[in-house]
Amino acid sequence: MTRTVRISAGVGVAALALVGISSGISFADDRPAPVSPASAADRFLGGATPVPPELVPPAGNTLTSVFRAKGVQVYGCTDAKWTLIEPAATLAGITLSPVRPVSALHFRGPTWESDEDGSLIEGTAPKSAPSATPNSIPQLLVTGARTRGPGVFGDVTYIQRLATVGGVAPATACAAGQTTSVPYRAVYRFFKKG
Repeated sequence: MTRTVRISAGVGVAALALVGISSGISFADDRPAPVSPASAADRFLGGATPVPPELVPPAGNTLTSVFRAKGVQVYGCTDAKWTLIEPAATLAGITLSPVRPVSALHFRGPTWESDEDGSLIEGTAPKSAPSATPNSIPQLLVTGARTRGPGVFGDVTYIQRLATVGGVAPATACAAGQTTSVPYRAVYRFFKKG
């Protein structure tokens, strides 16, 4: 023998709501509000990064990724003075549309290369501003000169090096052929047209 049980619509909705509330489910449109690229970058860095006015890219360039860098500035002895040979750093960051984690390498050129998609940007013609941290390498705005690949660094137009800490050449004398590496940290921000 089969029994049919009927539940009124009101009781069914109340039961469904009770199950949803107790399990943490919301039936409202609870999609997150859109996040602007700048606020996503600030959240990733733990707060806004001050940018000197002379290091702001021209209008029409949009922030597309932001990285924290940790590495060294490599110096060699030329004419009894320490001269920059190259940076050598690893970068951990995020792209901003869509927001996702990425990583890269920074080396001579200056050059940045994605270790995930192989895209690359070489920079030229840096403009500089003093670091806010004493005894640190300057902050820079670097113009993109040549790119490779369509990935993270494809079509990059400008690179900012901000919030620099350390990396200054030693003040000591040196002998021909000597090299030294000085630890540094920085924030790198990459821009594309549009």
